[in-house]
Amino acid sequence: MTSGATTEPALVDAMEPAGDPELQARFAQSAHRILADLVQGGAALGWVEPPSRDEVAELLGHVLSAARAGDAALRAAYLDRRLVGLGYWLRHARPTHRPHADLEKIAVAPAAQGRGVGRALTAALVADARAAGIEVLTLDARGDNAGALHLYRSLGFAEYGRLPDFVAVGERRYDKVFCMLDFRRQD
Repeated sequence: MTSGATTEPALVDAMEPAGDPELQARFAQSAHRILADLVQGGAALGWVEPPSRDEVAELLGHVLSAARAGDAALRAAYLDRRLVGLGYWLRHARPTHRPHADLEKIAVAPAAQGRGVGRALTAALVADARAAGIEVLTLDARGDNAGALHLYRSLGFAEYGRLPDFVAVGERRYDKVFCMLDFRRQD
């Protein structure tokens, strides 16, 4: 690491680059690189094969549109002015489920893992959800993702269900673990 390098991740609301087409394009490009590299390495992010640039751009467009409507939050983490992680939650669309949201993705570039980026992103998204009036924030994780499950528990999430051998990656099977953070019980 060079002298003067940032040790703490700088977190930003990813709506900030949305107003600048050049910054937005760079953000989408960097996000694609992170997501594709993680999936290529076997990360449990919802894809079996690395997503295309168009898939990531479409996903980010959807999340940013929902964030503008108050139905999502998208956070980005930077180290030394380089995007190293992102995460988001989306509010449930059904009227009966509107007070609730899913923490959809937390993705941290391999080179930045172990530096508190995932914790910082998750904590910021939890705070955003609380501020947005979300009552219950849910997530699911692949059962072999012990690091993520430990992180979520340390931030107050509780496991509320598990589907054994539900996730199929080739011949391998993994549990799908459901977790929740109930803000109603914390107020």
